[in-house]
Amino acid sequence: MGDVAAIAEGIRRSRKDAGLTQEDLAHLAGTSERTVRAIETGTGNPSLQAVVAVANVLGLKLAVA
Repeated sequence: MGDVAAIAEGIRRSRKDAGLTQEDLAHLAGTSERTVRAIETGTGNPSLQAVVAVANVLGLKLAVA
């Protein structure tokens, strides 16, 4: 699994574990539901700021290797 796919799956799994819908997560992260969907599927070109905001809402930390 590639890096993007792994991040996408981790965010999706964390959102579901938290009992949030994509709409809920988008609202909490200050972004659109479409952006959350793009992050979770690894498609489109969401901004790094949006990915970090979503990860922060879920209590996830992104690391640079």
